[in-house]
Amino acid sequence: MLVRNLLGARYKETPKDCTIASHALMMKGGYIKYMSNGSYSLFNPAKRITSKIEKIIREEMDKIGGQEVLFPVVMPASLWEESGRYTSIGSEMARFTDRNNMKMVLGMTHEEAAVHLARDVAASYTDYPFMIYQIQTKFRDEPRARGGLIRVREFTMKDAYSFHTSQADLEEYYEKCYEAYVRIFKRAGAKNVIAVKSDSGMMGGNVSHEFMLLTDIGEDTLAICSNEGCDYKANVEVADCITHEIESEKRDLEKVETPNVKTIEGLKHKLGVETTLMCKAVVYQENLTDEYVVVFIRGDLEVNETKLRNYLKAEVHPAAGVNEESGIVAGFIGPVGFNAKAKVVFDRSLKGIESFVCGANEKDYHYVGMNIERDVGKVEYVDVAKAYNGGICPICGKPTITLKRGIEVGNIFQLGQKYTKSMNMTYVDKDGERKNPIMGCYGIGVGRLCASICEEQHDAYGPVWPMPIAPWQVEICCLQSEDEKVKAVSDELYKTLSDAGIEVLYDDRDVRAGSMFADADLFGIPIRAVVSQKTCDRGVVEISYRDKSYKGDVTMGKAAEEIERRVKELLDEYKA
Repeated sequence: MLVRNLLGARYKETPKDCTIASHALMMKGGYIKYMSNGSYSLFNPAKRITSKIEKIIREEMDKIGGQEVLFPVVMPASLWEESGRYTSIGSEMARFTDRNNMKMVLGMTHEEAAVHLARDVAASYTDYPFMIYQIQTKFRDEPRARGGLIRVREFTMKDAYSFHTSQADLEEYYEKCYEAYVRIFKRAGAKNVIAVKSDSGMMGGNVSHEFMLLTDIGEDTLAICSNEGCDYKANVEVADCITHEIESEKRDLEKVETPNVKTIEGLKHKLGVETTLMCKAVVYQENLTDEYVVVFIRGDLEVNETKLRNYLKAEVHPAAGVNEESGIVAGFIGPVGFNAKAKVVFDRSLKGIESFVCGANEKDYHYVGMNIERDVGKVEYVDVAKAYNGGICPICGKPTITLKRGIEVGNIFQLGQKYTKSMNMTYVDKDGERKNPIMGCYGIGVGRLCASICEEQHDAYGPVWPMPIAPWQVEICCLQSEDEKVKAVSDELYKTLSDAGIEVLYDDRDVRAGSMFADADLFGIPIRAVVSQKTCDRGVVEISYRDKSYKGDVTMGKAAEEIERRVKELLDEYKA
C-alpha cells in the first residue's frame, strides 16, 4: 500500500472533544471518522486492525468447536417478548415498527436469535453439546457514548452461545472458552488483561466473568487482592465488602439537638465522632413501584447499587427527594423508631459495632449511643456496600484489597435455562423426557479491543501496535524520493517484501523527513525501514522498532531478509 494513495489524513492538532489518548490518536492518525454520537466510520488502517482481531477470534472459536453463523441485525419483537426482555430492557434497545406495523428491534445482543436458530433442529440429546458464534454489527442506544471506539452505540461484536444437557458439561465448556479468551488477548497483543468475577446484569445467569484491560481511563472499578499468591479479582459491582473491626463502647441512647446538620461530615464536625461510628441512611426508589428503599450503612462506606438491585430483585434509582406522606425525615433518618413507608436494608458493615450516631427521625435531632441489637432489635444484615482500598480480602483474609480501573474487552456467562425455558426450547433425553438445554454466552467487542490496545500501548506521538494486529507489519520511508538511487532501492525493497507476503506500507511522498516520520508514528507500524541519500551512501538500510527497543543498520542486500526475520520474530512473541 502506498501512503499517497491511502484515503484519510493525519493531523497535528488533537480534536477538542477527545478526552482520552486512544480517541485522540485514532482521530489524528486517520483511523476513524465521527458520524454521529457513538457512531464512527473506519478508515482502512482501523479496518485492517479489526479484521486481524476478528481472524484471531475465529481461529480460537473454531479451535474449541465453534460453528460460525450469522443472525439478522433486525429482529421481530415477538422473540424478545418470548424471553421477557422486550419490556425488561429500557430505552437502550432501539424499537420500531415496519411498514406492516410489525414491532421490530435492532439487535443489541442475540440470545433470542440463537435460541430461535437452534430450537427446531437440536431436538435430541444426541445433538448436544454445540456452540454457535457470529461476528456481527449491534446497536445499543448508549446514553453515555465516549472515548471514540471505547464506548459506542453501534459496534461489531463476537458473540457465541453454547448449548448443553447438563450443568457439568456447561462448566467444562465454560473453562474451554475462558482459556480461549486468554489466548485471544495474548495473540492480539493486549498486555494487561485480567479476568474478574462480574455481575450478569441483563444477560441473566449466576456465574460470569469479565476480561478487563487495566488502564486508568477504564470505566469499571475492580477489586484486586495485592497479597502475593492470592488470586481474588472481582468487578466492584459484585466484590465482597469485608470491613475492619471497629472498636466502640456501649453507651446509653441519647437524643441530641443538631440543627441543620444533615451530612456525615457535618455530624463529624458537630459531635467529634468518626464516620466509622455513624449509621447513615441512603434513600432509593424502586423503578416499577416508586416504593422507597432506605439503606442503613456505616458512615464511611458507599452503597453498591448493583448489589442492592440483586438483593431486592428489582431495579432502583437514587431518590430525588421524599414526600411528607412517606414519613421519611430527610437528613435525619435513623433505624430507631423508623416506621416510614419504605423497605429497610441493613448493610453488614453495621454488625458488631456497639455504639452509633444516627438520625432520630425528627428534624434537627440525632441519636448518639445507638445500639442496633438493643434499640432496634434483630435485623437481617446483607452486603450492599462497595469494596474499598485496604478492605479485607474474602479469600486470604488480609487487608490487601486494591481498587483499579479497567476497560471490559470480553465477557463470559453461564446463562442456565433462562432463555431456553422462556422460549420453550426442548430436547428429548435418553429416557424419552423433554428437557430444556442449558446455555453459555461469550462476547468480545472487536472495536473496543482495538481502541483499548491503543490506549494501553501508545506514546505522545501515536499508537504502538503489536505485530499481530498492526495495520501493516513494515513501513518503508523513502526520503528524498527524487533521488534515483534512493527511489530504486526503496522500490526494490517494497517489491521484495511484498512478494514474500510481508504487509508493507510504502511512503514515497515528496515531503519533509519530519512530516513523514510524524505520520509514521501515527501509523504505529512495528518495524520501520528508512532509505535516504545518507543510508545509500553507506550501503545500508536503517531499521527501527516503533516501540524504540531497537535501531540499527543492515546492508542493502540483506535488508529484505533481515526484515522478514524480524517480522517473524515479533509475531512469535505473541503465540499462545
